[in-house]
Amino acid sequence: MTDQALKTTPLNAAHRALGARMVGFGGYDMPVQYEGVLAEHRWTREHAGLFDVSHMGQCKITGEDAIAQFERFVPGDYQILKAGKQKYSLLLNKDGGIIDDLMAGKPDHDGLFVVVNAGNKDEDFAFWEANLEGDAELTVLDRALIAIQGPEAAEVMLKHDPVFGDFGFMDTARLMIFGVDCYVSRSGYTGEDGYEISVPAADAERIWNLLLEDARVKPIGLGARDSLRLEAGLPLHGHDIDPTTSPVEGALTFALSKSRKERADFNGAERVLKELADGPSRVRVGLSVKEGAPAREGAEIADADGNVIGKVTSGGPSPTLGRNIAMGYVPPAFAELGTDLKVIVRGKAAAAEVIATPFVAQRYYRKPKTV
Repeated sequence: MTDQALKTTPLNAAHRALGARMVGFGGYDMPVQYEGVLAEHRWTREHAGLFDVSHMGQCKITGEDAIAQFERFVPGDYQILKAGKQKYSLLLNKDGGIIDDLMAGKPDHDGLFVVVNAGNKDEDFAFWEANLEGDAELTVLDRALIAIQGPEAAEVMLKHDPVFGDFGFMDTARLMIFGVDCYVSRSGYTGEDGYEISVPAADAERIWNLLLEDARVKPIGLGARDSLRLEAGLPLHGHDIDPTTSPVEGALTFALSKSRKERADFNGAERVLKELADGPSRVRVGLSVKEGAPAREGAEIADADGNVIGKVTSGGPSPTLGRNIAMGYVPPAFAELGTDLKVIVRGKAAAAEVIATPFVAQRYYRKPKTV
């Protein structure tokens, strides 16, 4: 895709002013790095990284029928989701394949606020436009989205408004912050504590620069965002999951609410429930690559005898662990932790082992339960 064809976020000029290396991603001109992927990765793990995720799709689904209609296509129970909460879910096709993964929540009393992936958003919005019934209405929002992630993120945000301290992991609210109407959640895609803040596009650069005035905050590009999410064991749609992948194959069964499994009233329920009962033909696993070069997407996975049994879907060096890691799909018989496998990199077989994900412990902040 040429530079002329790429869309830009409201922060494009700010990235260029900071000397970012820009690349095409999801149809947008996006910063892949500023000072370097390794440095940015480590800064986020130790301090606070600032991410432009305005290329993601933001929308609201409103109306009396909004939640019932939304639930036709996702396996999560949003009827019982409390106000001020959000949850991760999966937009499924009729075959139970994952059209997209998403965040949807109730930041206000006006239906659902939904965030979807950049590369899929036009398809997602068209899907809902074609399939929502009753008075459920889709409104696509033209807003910027800024994420701040890392162990110092909460301290940084508390300096701007004490309300940020009221949030726990997966809390969400619509608030006046920085003098503008914002949707705020305490969540993220790095495995670290942090916030995602949806702001009016016209105010994005002002808020971005304000946050960067804090010495604990540095801008982080898509390169480190990818290595951080890999360490956190989080799938990337179009790579680790896609419209052929079921939630069971993708090791995302936590997104299947008990009540929805019992009702079996969502897209692809027949396949999903059958796989839960009988097991899938393949499953996503974590791999420690013990030798050689990193096993990148597309590398073959073989059993101990050298028979090809699957493929790597994401992989690379782990800056935190100091070794190579990967995710990929294998038959369930080879998915047990500790199973010795091989990855084929540049025609050479390298030893690998099935290990648990996340590779690096997630550090989301959960508020203490009150009695």
